Amino acid sequence: MNKIVVIGAGTMGNGIAHVFAQYTFPVYLVDLYAEQLEKALTTISKNLDRQVQKGILSTEEKINVINRIHPVQNIRESVQGADFIIEAATENENVKLRIFKELDEYASPAAILASNTSSISITRIAAVTKRPTQVIGMHFMNPVPLMKLVEVINGYATAGHVTEKVIELTKKLDKTPCVVKDYPGFIANRLLMPMINEAIISLQEGVASAEAIDTVMKLGMAHPMGPLQLADFIGLDVCLAIMKVLQEGFGNPKYAPATLLVNMVAAGNLGVKSGEGFYNYRSGGKN
Repeated sequence: MNKIVVIGAGTMGNGIAHVFAQYTFPVYLVDLYAEQLEKALTTISKNLDRQVQKGILSTEEKINVINRIHPVQNIRESVQGADFIIEAATENENVKLRIFKELDEYASPAAILASNTSSISITRIAAVTKRPTQVIGMHFMNPVPLMKLVEVINGYATAGHVTEKVIELTKKLDKTPCVVKDYPGFIANRLLMPMINEAIISLQEGVASAEAIDTVMKLGMAHPMGPLQLADFIGLDVCLAIMKVLQEGFGNPKYAPATLLVNMVAAGNLGVKSGEGFYNYRSGGKN
């Protein structure tokens, strides 16, 4: 593929752009806001510096990666001639549907349209386009440059050759594709989010402290990070949104989000990005 377009320059978008550029793809990183694009390029540069320090990349390779990333504020201009477009906007269905309508209108008829959604139906997203066979999910894990897994999600109409191209593309990024069907939460979040939600309920009921809950899962289950700390890093608003997708998608009360989670999001305590969640990050560290 000769041209990759990444829609959205937030945490996931800049990570996806970083990885594609690192593996020699020319990337157009699109965001409406110039300051978000500037912030994304700064983040990518810092992450590349870490790779240089670890000996993964040379200084020259870092410069080449940065030069392959082209920041753009206009979707229409960016998608011209693109082979592959991946949306990495906020986890909001209405936002994603609006973006895919635009992409369908402006992108080449042969372009594959992918979404990095972690829970929203690919079939529903594809339905707003005139090319549902060419719409697919490509769910990277955070942090994108480090995590090897990519969930490849087939919508109801996704064509087999499109899936094969995305599998091949994933492998070119030195990542491992896992193909899943389009059910709420797919696999990663269908398993992860109920665990996080149950950890929050346990805290809510006073069964144990946040530190104790996380320690049990780290030392007892060999998890690298406890569920409450992980929720803070994901963003409690994102966790809540995914739990709502699971609850509505399956119609099962077992997926109801914890009251504590709902209240924390309402209060603006969203985890690392707000400075406070289950832990306080304002002093620069977890405490």
